[in-house]
Amino acid sequence: MKTPWIIPVAALVVGAAGGYISGKNTGTSPSDAAVAAESDQRTRISSRGDTVGENAPRKSSRAASVEEIYRTPGSSSRIQALMDFYAGLSAGQLAEEAEKLENLPMNERIMASILLFGRWAEEDPTAAMAFSNTMGFAGGFVRPTVLQSWASVDPENAAKYFGENPREFAMMGGGMGGRGQSGASIIAAEWARQDPTAALAWSSSLTQDKGQAMTAVVTEVAKTDPRKAADLAATMDPDDRAGAYGPIASEWGASNFAEAQAWVKSLPADQQDEALASAIRGLSSKDPQAAATAIASMAPGDARDDAVGPTVRNWAKEDPQAAQAWLMTLDSEDSQRSGMRELMPQWTAQNPAAALTFVNNQPAGPVRDSAASSYVFSNNSAEPKALMDVANLIDDDRDRARSIGVVSMRWMREDPATATIYIQQSPDIPDEMRERLIEGRGMWGGGPRGRRDRD
Repeated sequence: MKTPWIIPVAALVVGAAGGYISGKNTGTSPSDAAVAAESDQRTRISSRGDTVGENAPRKSSRAASVEEIYRTPGSSSRIQALMDFYAGLSAGQLAEEAEKLENLPMNERIMASILLFGRWAEEDPTAAMAFSNTMGFAGGFVRPTVLQSWASVDPENAAKYFGENPREFAMMGGGMGGRGQSGASIIAAEWARQDPTAALAWSSSLTQDKGQAMTAVVTEVAKTDPRKAADLAATMDPDDRAGAYGPIASEWGASNFAEAQAWVKSLPADQQDEALASAIRGLSSKDPQAAATAIASMAPGDARDDAVGPTVRNWAKEDPQAAQAWLMTLDSEDSQRSGMRELMPQWTAQNPAAALTFVNNQPAGPVRDSAASSYVFSNNSAEPKALMDVANLIDDDRDRARSIGVVSMRWMREDPATATIYIQQSPDIPDEMRERLIEGRGMWGGGPRGRRDRD
């Protein structure tokens, strides 16, 4: 069975945060338009067929309940069983299942909520929205999920509902519920996957979040046709164009860096550095060494620094020592510090001994601090005492205390008696953190900023 609501499942995770704090359904009936849309959707869904491939076998039965599904071995089998289970329910039955989510353990609620609200929004989006309105604060987490899933199959009616009920989405776009996305940009992105021209026309008609919505359209188009996306961006208001340049450059840089460079040179002078950095980030996903060469042509500054991290991360996947050697040739301490946070996890996973040798050979200072703390956070195999030795190389008081705290928490789980002695005696653990660690309440609280005095 083709299920478009599972495609953007990573984005739908946000909806799960509200789904597992389930409210009460009001029983609101969908409008006549929604009923008509539902009928049309059912026809479209039924025409897709129930098999993944032409000769794939059909399952003769499905689980009777979510509880039964979670007693089935295998995570992927559970996901498929949940999809099958929810796909076979009516809108009313989905509402009943939403009431039961709060009875599931937390980790099980999350996936069940993703799939349930994704399916429900396709089956009866107005009822799913009405349900979210009974959930109080938690409804703000559900609405982006419902809106995205609705728009993935019926963007025109999702846009109409969005326009007619602005207060329901007033809290989106600023962070939690909208993941920094406005409702308009969610609809625009989904619409652009189906009809970019219609999506852009709707986006350009908005009075609120117009720039975000148009950028969402351009971003989707850029994934398959960056040149067309660039042409679309040229039709945007000047104040909104800058936000569209980055996604275009990134996609274009990954597919054809030479063309992306040429396009970047056509942009306003004050936008070129950031756009070029985006193009280099895209290039680094395919050819990190070529990205490193491109970075060398940039003037030092924030834009160049922004391109360094992804380049180091992608290069380190192939050759962490070569990535480190290049990183250390840069003349920006900020670039080196941020690059260490991308380099060390890869290097520590592949060759922890070599990574440790590098840390130990670095002169004291911010770059070594970044490398050492990243090594400590990334190393899940070394003995706690060995990691403590690395943490104590860190000059910055706050970073050192945080790294020691991370190791202490792990040590308390493995050997609480020895760990307690160390925590009690360590002069580098702030008193408040010391108490929390020994009592098993975590490490947060930190230490003073700045650098400690050394003899």
